[in-house]
Amino acid sequence: MKKNVLRKVLAFALTGTMLMGMLSGCGDSGSSSTTDSADTQTTTDNTATTDNTATDDKSAEADTSTEQTEAPADTEASGTAGVDGWEPFADNVTLKVAVYDRGVEGVPTVDDNYWTKWVQENFGDKYNITVQYVPITRTDVMTDYALLAAADDLPTILMEYDYPKVAQWANDGYLTTYDLNEFAQVAPTYYQRMEDLNQIPYTQMGGETYFALAERPYYNTTYTYQNFVRLDWLKEVGYNEVPKTYDDLVDALTKIKEAGLCEYPGSPLVANKMVAVGADTQNYGFRTYPLNEEEWVMYGDYNVVPMNWEPTKKYLQAANELYNLGITNPEYYITDDETWKANFINGKAFNYSQYISANMDFLNSFYENNPDAELAIIPADAEYAGSYGYRTDNPFGMIICFSSSATPEELKAAWMYMEWMTQEENLFTMQWGIEGENYNVENGLPVSVADYSGDYTQGFNNSKDYWCVTIESRNAGTIEEIIAATTPTGLPQDFTQDVIDFYNKRLEISTTDYACTDAIFAVALESVSEYSGTLASLWTEYYDTLTMCKPDEFEAKYEELTQKYLDAGFQEIADERMEAFTNGNTTKLQ
Repeated sequence: MKKNVLRKVLAFALTGTMLMGMLSGCGDSGSSSTTDSADTQTTTDNTATTDNTATDDKSAEADTSTEQTEAPADTEASGTAGVDGWEPFADNVTLKVAVYDRGVEGVPTVDDNYWTKWVQENFGDKYNITVQYVPITRTDVMTDYALLAAADDLPTILMEYDYPKVAQWANDGYLTTYDLNEFAQVAPTYYQRMEDLNQIPYTQMGGETYFALAERPYYNTTYTYQNFVRLDWLKEVGYNEVPKTYDDLVDALTKIKEAGLCEYPGSPLVANKMVAVGADTQNYGFRTYPLNEEEWVMYGDYNVVPMNWEPTKKYLQAANELYNLGITNPEYYITDDETWKANFINGKAFNYSQYISANMDFLNSFYENNPDAELAIIPADAEYAGSYGYRTDNPFGMIICFSSSATPEELKAAWMYMEWMTQEENLFTMQWGIEGENYNVENGLPVSVADYSGDYTQGFNNSKDYWCVTIESRNAGTIEEIIAATTPTGLPQDFTQDVIDFYNKRLEISTTDYACTDAIFAVALESVSEYSGTLASLWTEYYDTLTMCKPDEFEAKYEELTQKYLDAGFQEIADERMEAFTNGNTTKLQ
C-alpha cells in the first residue's frame, strides 16, 4: 500500500538547488489545510489542523550565523551508528523541544505531565540530557518564535508544518545548517526512512541542508478530516443521501431553511465562521484541471490568498450567493469555531467538521442534545465547486529545524531524541500509552480507551504534539483497521464504513489530476514575509465585502478590490514565485 501511494505522491521533480533526482508521485489544510497546513491539514489519526495564519511580523534576528554545525565526535562510543553507539554526555546537556500549546481543556499541561516525565526518565536520564518542552501557541506560531528569537532563547528543535514559515526562519537566521552524513550516524533509522520516502531533496534550501522531515502516512488521501452533516434534515426535505452537486446542495439547504428546520443552516462549501487566512479559502474544487503550471506556482499556495485567480473569484461568488439566499448566518464574521460547533450541537447549523478520533466530544454532545438525529459525512466525490479536486497534504509531516544558537552537544542531543522517538517500542508507548489504562488489545490490535482520565492521561490527540517529531499519525494494522480504531465509538451511529469508503474514493482520485499539492519553494520569498500580514487583513475585509454585497454589485466590487489587493503586495508575491520557478527553485507540477 505505502509503496503504491508513494509512486503517485511525489510525481514531480525538484530542480535547481533542490535537484537530487526525480521524486516519485504528487499524491494532505488546513492546514492548513484548512488548517492547520491549516493547520489545513489531515493525517491518519485525529491530528491537529494545520494553521496557516500569516503574520506581518518580521521575525526578530537571532544569531545570524548559519554555518554548518558539527556534532561532537568524542561522544561516540565507537563507529557504531545509532542507539548502540550512544554514550551519556560527560556534562549535562539541556535539550529544548518546541511543543504546541493548543489551549484545549481536559489535557495535561504541555510542558509538565506524566509523559514529559516519562521521556526524561527513559531518554534524558539515560544519556545525561535534560529535556525541556517549550510551549508554542498553536494559533500564533510565528509571533511566539519571534519573541523567543528576540530573547535569544530559541528551542534546540523548532517544528512547523508549513514550508514558507521554516523558509522564513532560515532567512531570518533562526536556523543552523547541518551535515546529513553526521545526522545519519547518530540517527540512522530516521535518516533511512527519509531516504526511503524520497524526502532528502526537501531537506535543502538554497543548496544548504536545513531540515529533517517526519513521515506522513496516507498523505494523499486526506481522509481523517471529516465534515458531518444533518442527514435527517436532508431526508425531511426529500434527499435520501448527501447531495453531491452545487445545485442540489443549494436546493436542499434552501428547503431546510423554508421548512423551519434551521434559520441559517450554513454550507460546507464556504466559511461558516470567521475567515482564517487562506485556510478557509478552499478553491481547489473551483480550479480547472489539469492545472496550468505557471498559475499553480503563482497562485496555488494557500498561505496567501490568490484573490485575483479565477477559482477564488468563483469561490467568492458562491459565498455571495449563499449569503444572499439567507443560507449563511449573517453573523458568520463574528462566529468563531467554538460558536459554530455549539450551533451544530444545538441544531442551529447544518454541518460541522473536525478530525476523526475514537472519542469526539462534539459528537457525544450532539447526540445527547439530538438523540433521534442522523448524521452523514460528505462523500469524497462531492462536486460542490464543480469538481472533486482537493489539496493533498505535503509528502512529509512535521518539518524539523535546529536553532542557529545550538551547541554541537545540543544538536547531537536533538538528533538522539529524534532517533529515540522513532524506535518502535518508544513510539508505540508515546502514541498509545499504558495497556489497561490508555488502551486495550482487541484482536491483536491496540484500541484506545475513549473516556480515559486517569494518571496517564495523554496530551491532545494521543500526545501527538510530542511524537510528531517522527511521524504524523498512529498506525496499527491495515488501513481498514486503522480507520476502525480512530473512528468515534459508543455513538448511536458507526461511521467506520463511511470513512473507509471516503478513503477508497480519495485513493482513486489521488491517481488523477484532481489531487494536487502546493508548490514548495527552495528559497525564502521575501515578498511573502513582507506583505502576507497586510494581505491577510485585506482578504478578511474584502471577503466580507464581497460576500455581503448585492449580487449585481459583485463584479464591480471584485474588480476594484482585486486591484487594490494586487497593489498591496500580492503582485510582487506572484512575481517572486514565478522567478523562483523560472530559476528552478520550486517543485514541478506533474
